[in-house]
Order: sequence, then C-alpha cells, then structure tokens
Amino acid sequence: MAAAGSNDPPAQAAFLAAGHGPPFTGAATFNRAEQTQDVDGADLVVLGVPFDLGAINRPGARFGPRAIRQQSTYAGALQPIYPWDEELMKAFRLVDYGDVVVVPGAGAVESMIEQTETAAGAILNRGASLLTLGGDHTLPYGPVRAAAQKFGPLALVHLDSHQDSLDGDAMPGRPMINHGTFATGLAKEGHIDPARSAQLYIRTLMDNPAGYTIHYAEDARQLGPEELAAQVRALAGDGPVYISLDLDAVDPAFAPGVGTPAPGGPSSGEVRRFLKHLDGLDVVAADIVELNPPHDPAEVTAILAAFLSFDLLHLMGSARRRRASSGT
Repeated sequence: MAAAGSNDPPAQAAFLAAGHGPPFTGAATFNRAEQTQDVDGADLVVLGVPFDLGAINRPGARFGPRAIRQQSTYAGALQPIYPWDEELMKAFRLVDYGDVVVVPGAGAVESMIEQTETAAGAILNRGASLLTLGGDHTLPYGPVRAAAQKFGPLALVHLDSHQDSLDGDAMPGRPMINHGTFATGLAKEGHIDPARSAQLYIRTLMDNPAGYTIHYAEDARQLGPEELAAQVRALAGDGPVYISLDLDAVDPAFAPGVGTPAPGGPSSGEVRRFLKHLDGLDVVAADIVELNPPHDPAEVTAILAAFLSFDLLHLMGSARRRRASSGT
C-alpha cells in the first residue's frame, strides 16, 4: 500500500480488477481461477471431492467444495490475504481442476478413492501441488496414495478433533473404510511415516495403533500456535509433508458447520496462526474436509474454510519456491 502522504495511487482491491469482480457475481471457481484439467505449467491445483458417504454422523459434506469455492471469491477479493504478504495468483499459476464425481450407491466409497487417486496422480505427476476440497474425511486415501507414490512416505500433519485411528481391517464383519479410518489405514499401507507425523488439537481418547505424536487440544492450546508449529516442523524434518485439515479441529463456536462438532478446540485465529508458522515445511499436498453447509449458520464455517484453503495454498507455494531455489 502507498505510504501516508505518498502521491502513488493506492493498490486496487482485487474485486475492482479485471477478471475478478464482486464476490456475488459470476461462476464460482476457486478464486476465479481457470477451470481446466490441463494442468501443464500449473503450480497449484484445487480439486473438489463432493462426497460424504463415509460419514458416520451428519451428512452434508458433499456440499462442501461448492461452498468453499463460493466463499473463496469473497476471501480472495482483497489481496494479499493477511497474514501473507504476496498475492497468491500473481506469484503462482493456480487452476481449478473441477470435481471428482461419484454417484451414490454400492461401491461408492471405493470408487471415490480410486477416482481421487487417479486425478491426484495426474496432477502431481505433472509437477503441480494439490489442494483437495472435501467432502468427508474418507477423502485422504486417494491423494495420500498418489503423493506417496511420487514423493515416498509422507509426514502427516493432521488437524482434527478426532484421531481417525479406527482400524478398518479389525472391524467386525469385513474390512471397512470410512472417515474414521484413514490415519491408521494409510500408515499400515506405508504411505505415511508415523515417526514424522503429528495429530493436533485432538479431543478423543482412542487407540493409536500407528504410533503418531498426539497433541491433545488442551496441551496444544497451552503451547500456543507458534511453539506447537515449531515442534511439528522439528518432527517432520525436511521430507515431504501432507496436511489434512478437518474443520472440526476448530471449536464449534467458530466452526459450527461440521458433521461431528466437539467443544474445547482452538479458535479460528489460533489455527490460522498455527498454519502460518508451519511455513518452512515441504508441503506437497493438502486437503480441507468436513465442511457441512446445511449446518453452517451465516456461512461462517465456509468463510473460514476459504481462508484456511488460501493458507494451505500459500504453504505449498512457499515450499515450491524453496524447492526451485535449491534445484530439487
């Protein structure tokens, strides 16, 4: 912005610039990015997975990707987005890949995972970084498998009120996959390295068969976002990182529009500060899940999800810049 007393004109808000427009107009791709499956030359790609058949409690997360895209046109109207100091789409080429579309019915969970893995692999193998919008927390199976195939075992940074550590192979009847099994299932498959991984703001007391480092909500909040992020960065080290952000990690006073709300979590500001202080990790892919628009008064959770999506994209962009400067 122009300094006080300067003759330079103030920077125009993005919603006044050509190509963006007011947030209540036009088609809602993520931040007005081009929607295309041609991702050659793209730096950052957004993929939607409108799917909630893995949810155990309240359905409705299938409407999440559309709501996040809608609110991204509001969140992205004033650039740069605090606390980041650069305009994301001036620094990186961002495209919206569209959605993985799965028709509800028998075999839908398996179909969603297969299709999401295929789409994520196509994006990652063309050199882009990937943000996936959910949908329920069954979603990570596809993008984590695709990212691990490209980069090797990943450090998981998992923000959630729940551990999602159910062992689907040990459930009665037959193996099961739902939004409470991914953390154990993907570690058992070898795609996640639990020794480098952490679960943050947890408010459940469950078995931890994979052996993750767990920061329960009360302890995490007492540490504060900066120290918590420092410990996560030290644990993850220099290797590839996948961030999975379940919106019910945030206290329902700030994020009521989720499927399985749990009181006692951090504020929206605390979570954003935590993410900002993760800068320095080699984040290759991320997801944001469990937005449940039918239960979201005044769209407050969708607005938060849009801002958190920008935070995740900035982390991936920053990691890309460091990799480019180091020649890796």
